[in-house]
Amino acid sequence: MDLCGPILDVVTRVWDCTAKHARYIMDLQENMESLRNAMEELKNVHGDVKRRVEREEQRQMRRTNEVDGWLHTVLAMEIQVNQILEEGDQEIQNKCHGTCCPKNCRSSYKLGKKASKKLGAVTELKNKGRFDVVADSLPQAPVDERPMKKTVGLDLMYEDVCRCIQDEQLGIIGLYGMGGAGKTTLMTKVNNEFIKASKDFEIAIWVVVSRLANLGKVQEVILNKLDIPNDRWRNRTEDEKAVEIFNVLKAKRFVLLLDDVWDQIDLQMVGVPSPNSQNKSKVILTTRSLDVCRRMEAQRSIKVECLTEEEAINLFKKKVGQTTLNSHPEIPQLAEIAAKECKGLPLALVTIGRAMAGKNTPQEWERAIQVLKTYPSKFSGMGDHVFPILKFSYDNLPIDTMKACFLYLAIFPEDHEIFSFELIFRWIGEGFLEECDSMDEVFNQGHDIIEHLKTACLFQSGNHYEKVKMHDVIRDMALWLATAYIGNNNKVVVEENDIVEAYQVSKWKEAQTISLRTERLEEFTVPWNFPNLLTLIFYGGNLKTFPSGFFHIMPIIKVLDLSGTRITELPIGIGKLVTLEYLNLSKTRIRKLSMELKTLKRIRVLLLDNMFHLEMVSKEVISNLSMMKVFFLIFNESLEEEKTSQSSTKEEEPKNSREDSQALNVWKNNEALLEELEGLEHINWVCFQIEGASSLQKLLSSQKLKNVMRIISLRNLDGMTFLQLPRMKHLQGLEMRRCGELQEIKVQEKERGQGFVGDNYITNSNFWCLRFVGIVELPKLLDLTWLIYVPNLENLSVKDCESMEEVIGDANGVPENLGIFSRLRDLNLEDLPNLRSISRRALPFPSLTELLVRRCPNLRKLPLDSNSARNSLKTIDVEQDWWEGLQWEDDTIRLTFTPYLSVHT
Repeated sequence: MDLCGPILDVVTRVWDCTAKHARYIMDLQENMESLRNAMEELKNVHGDVKRRVEREEQRQMRRTNEVDGWLHTVLAMEIQVNQILEEGDQEIQNKCHGTCCPKNCRSSYKLGKKASKKLGAVTELKNKGRFDVVADSLPQAPVDERPMKKTVGLDLMYEDVCRCIQDEQLGIIGLYGMGGAGKTTLMTKVNNEFIKASKDFEIAIWVVVSRLANLGKVQEVILNKLDIPNDRWRNRTEDEKAVEIFNVLKAKRFVLLLDDVWDQIDLQMVGVPSPNSQNKSKVILTTRSLDVCRRMEAQRSIKVECLTEEEAINLFKKKVGQTTLNSHPEIPQLAEIAAKECKGLPLALVTIGRAMAGKNTPQEWERAIQVLKTYPSKFSGMGDHVFPILKFSYDNLPIDTMKACFLYLAIFPEDHEIFSFELIFRWIGEGFLEECDSMDEVFNQGHDIIEHLKTACLFQSGNHYEKVKMHDVIRDMALWLATAYIGNNNKVVVEENDIVEAYQVSKWKEAQTISLRTERLEEFTVPWNFPNLLTLIFYGGNLKTFPSGFFHIMPIIKVLDLSGTRITELPIGIGKLVTLEYLNLSKTRIRKLSMELKTLKRIRVLLLDNMFHLEMVSKEVISNLSMMKVFFLIFNESLEEEKTSQSSTKEEEPKNSREDSQALNVWKNNEALLEELEGLEHINWVCFQIEGASSLQKLLSSQKLKNVMRIISLRNLDGMTFLQLPRMKHLQGLEMRRCGELQEIKVQEKERGQGFVGDNYITNSNFWCLRFVGIVELPKLLDLTWLIYVPNLENLSVKDCESMEEVIGDANGVPENLGIFSRLRDLNLEDLPNLRSISRRALPFPSLTELLVRRCPNLRKLPLDSNSARNSLKTIDVEQDWWEGLQWEDDTIRLTFTPYLSVHT
């Protein structure tokens, strides 16, 4: 120190330094250590803050600007401090040899001063690092991408939905279809691929509504996507929350995606502005019910159909996996068989496909397919996953009657289609529908139920628009519900076997409903006993006889259906079924209805249609069925479904070779049968085949018979050249066949021409309910101009009328705007060699779906213009040569209809 003192004094004098300046030099090493320690403390605080920030960012939050700036400042400070420390270490190392004095006092002074100031800055920065909040919630992304796997078979529907979104006139779009059809998947694809890429919308909100819709929960989900402060939301009423949502959304172009909607949601009560062409916003919803789409006022409702067979197989194989498919050469074909069992339903395809992954032997696949065909609820994933999902649609049906009507259709075979009226008759027999004075009211109940089940996607339309059916997987679910699910294991029996053996029947003692398709019932050594049986159906098959005593112990049976069996006589013991209310013998080979039927006094529905072998009905059988309301005795091949050609029909028609004084002849002058029907107090619905002119006169002379006739077939009206049709207010179907002398048909003159009004409506029409007309083998009939008085005609079939030149002839006095054929769906014209015109003027045909013309060589022009059948036409079924020879007003009209052409060769 003795040497340093004089030197420092010299330095002080030279630089005119004060004692304060000297401290920077004297305390340099100490300040460097303090700075180093302070920087370490700051780095520790920096690490703590950074970890807090990273943790919040993992929770989808964003660091505050203050914290972000502080973190960057610390990093910059660390660089600066490290530089100072590095220079300080060098300065300290460069002291005069053997002394503590620096070689360069000016440099040491400046470095010491810098270190002292930086120490203060580091301390201050460390103190600023005490943050209460390091991150804020991120603003919501305009569109949240949702999890989705690669889709199969949705491309066309996806494009359709996208077109609807781009259409400014469509504000609300509904996607409906049966459970598991892919509605949510389709909307997810729209969300992820179209809306996310679109610049037309500022925000998209996805809400899963589900069955127990709650307005408050819907509002909460919407809140999560909107910037509404908590103080304006918490403790507010639903109405106040709706106002807050409305005030935010009204300023945005939004898409609201509502998934799994089961009932109407009042968008106004939620606070959602009505989407329209002005705000360009959209609401898209998925539902299992078309009715929900309607109540939500969807401008466009798109049905999400099941996959095509090819698409279904592709999806199924994708879920099975190539490893399994390649494990044996037979497995790909077996996979296709299994896939077809799902009938294109994606939910079933995915579930079963996954279950079959890893099944590497043909034997495993064959066993699995057998289970799917016979006991699908026992297949892995069906009873515990697929069916419970589909069951929601059943649970949502509003009344128990509708549930019972739905389950009833499941007792018929797979892919079975049934006419709506036939199904309603069965429901009447079962007692499902409420008793009414008028059968029309009962039928309205039935039709309402069918329409509801169709809009709920539990029923489907059949190939004929009057028919309904069930999707196979829905049917499997219904059988599961009717048996295993609700504990009716032995109460509903649905079997399809060549032979029903005695041991099987012994298990059916508890059965309430039995539906069988079989060729033979095995004889039983003990009496047959069905004490609880209510419904017994033998559907089709080759069953020819019943074991003795089969019908003896069925004390409460209400419904017996033997239709389509090959029995040739009434089963022994049928007269003991005194509780029977519905009996169907249609399409059987029975030749005579014996006196045994007289005891069935509770019968309300008796169906004898298409009994081609029936010749006689014992006298007083019909008149003794005092409770009967519905009676069918008709060949309805041209009115509903021509199952056999004319030639085969003629072969099967009975030859009335035998006479029986105690029986009524069915097909020859059957006015006596009409008299027995006329005497029934409750008769309300009759479909009858009138044979001969005398039978027709009986009908025309009885106001009661005219009122109850729903379908009539007039045949063999020998000697009649002119027919004036009477008022028959309930008549729905009219067939005329083989009336060789008939030349002209008219309506009653006193009402002819009444009721024409300017809105295309005919009031007080004689034939307001008439929807089906079939004209066959009337060789002298010239036209059908009287049909202009049939405003609701849906199906017209004209065949083998050699002299007919026009369908609608001279219609002078008929207003131009009268809606002739305005509801006609199907028009069939066959073997009309002299037909020149359908109508003398073009008709709009707003409902026409199918036009069939065969062997009408002189018909050179169709009553069509460019506006005809614009939104309805599906098929024009004609011969190629005939089509090419047609005359058109201009080529534009021909080109308009060419796409619908189905050429018959």
